[in-house]
Amino acid sequence: MNARILVIDDEQDQCDLMALVLEGDGSSVRACTSAREALQHLIGEDFDVVLTDLGMSEMGGIEVCKRIAEMKPGLPVIVVTGNASLEAAIAAMRAGAYDFVTKPISDPELVKLAVARAVEHRRLRSELKLLRDEVEAAAAPSGIVGSSAAMRRVNDLIARISTGDVSVLVQGETGTGKELVARRIHATGRRKDGPFVAVNCAAIPPSLLESELFGHARGAFTDAKAQRAGLFVQAHRGTLFLDEIGEMPLAMQAKLLRALQERTVRPVGADVEVPFDARLVTATNRDLEEEVEQKRFREDLFYRINVVRISVPPLRERSSDVLELAHYFLRRHAERGGKPSLGIVPEAAKKLVAYGWPGNVRELENCMERAVALARFDQVTVADLPEKIGAYVPDHFAVVADDVDEILSLDEVDRRYVSRALAILGDNKTRASELLGIDRRTLYRRIERWEELQKAPASPDGSGALGSKPT
Repeated sequence: MNARILVIDDEQDQCDLMALVLEGDGSSVRACTSAREALQHLIGEDFDVVLTDLGMSEMGGIEVCKRIAEMKPGLPVIVVTGNASLEAAIAAMRAGAYDFVTKPISDPELVKLAVARAVEHRRLRSELKLLRDEVEAAAAPSGIVGSSAAMRRVNDLIARISTGDVSVLVQGETGTGKELVARRIHATGRRKDGPFVAVNCAAIPPSLLESELFGHARGAFTDAKAQRAGLFVQAHRGTLFLDEIGEMPLAMQAKLLRALQERTVRPVGADVEVPFDARLVTATNRDLEEEVEQKRFREDLFYRINVVRISVPPLRERSSDVLELAHYFLRRHAERGGKPSLGIVPEAAKKLVAYGWPGNVRELENCMERAVALARFDQVTVADLPEKIGAYVPDHFAVVADDVDEILSLDEVDRRYVSRALAILGDNKTRASELLGIDRRTLYRRIERWEELQKAPASPDGSGALGSKPT
């Protein structure tokens, strides 16, 4: 069978007997005379099947089944009992058991057969999940939607890191699709057969975040009625995605750093360290380098998670992708609603491309879902778009002037251009400095100087400290 088997029985001779029966043919057995010790092993180790005695003094087999169902859903449990009554079998099945065998063991082959069936059952369930994932992946676009140069760079970077296990930091504004990038990293990597576990650090109260990530022991706090594996352990052999990591409190950042350095976690209320094997992908809509300078994010943690950085551009920076995305969302929501696919009239297409999309891809999808619901014809018109998009008139920044009185100083042109770049980039100074081709500190110094000049009193001719006209 080549299976990893966990045997739980408070009688040592019964553990030895089960190990003797089941070991061999490539299988390995870990036997425990303590149910609590066995559950602790389940946190950090992977087993194919569990055999537990029904009548144990420390913790009964029914309770063990319930705990395992909570900790490791899908892990088959076989109950071993000396009571062959129907009531015992029903109670075990209701508690989550896959099968039960009776003792004393008169025919070892029956035990082997039960274990083999349980292992095969788990394998088939895993294959079914994998097939479902593949079907969903086939139904989705082959990559991240968008053929602009910016998105080609993102896809290229994802492909280049697919064979490794480096930590990845995904940066981008809200709604740009950072989780989609994280899922793509997982789906194309060597851990694609493992779980993808995602959590939004900003959505969990700070008091509960440690328990969510690292797990907790039973009784660790008021509501901890059962032992629970944390997300690091749940992501074993897969990928853990920590969204909005910039919102994580400093105290929790220190614990996260230690976990990443040691590759172990300590569940809340537990006495032992639990190893984990998961790839870490993080995401943020903040400028973490600025957060480090402001002492709101640990510098050592930043370098730990920022081995490879992928910047997801906002939609306004890849306007050539807008119509491709719009058609994709129209098809998807039309299929979900059982409606025919829609086109887009040229006037509406111009409005979509011109609009700034402050909500990024998420806002565009919402707009297309609305259009599918409201469209009266086989094409989306301007009337089917939200009013603010249909009435949108772009503002253009022009440097060239035709009148001598409109000519600006180079410093003012510089200030306006930098201000416009920051507005487009959502005030992300790190990205702005990269695109403008200047050092971040130089950009900070310029901004500080302009702010000081703005506060300075106006000159006698009324021209002010900024934008003064040449005489």
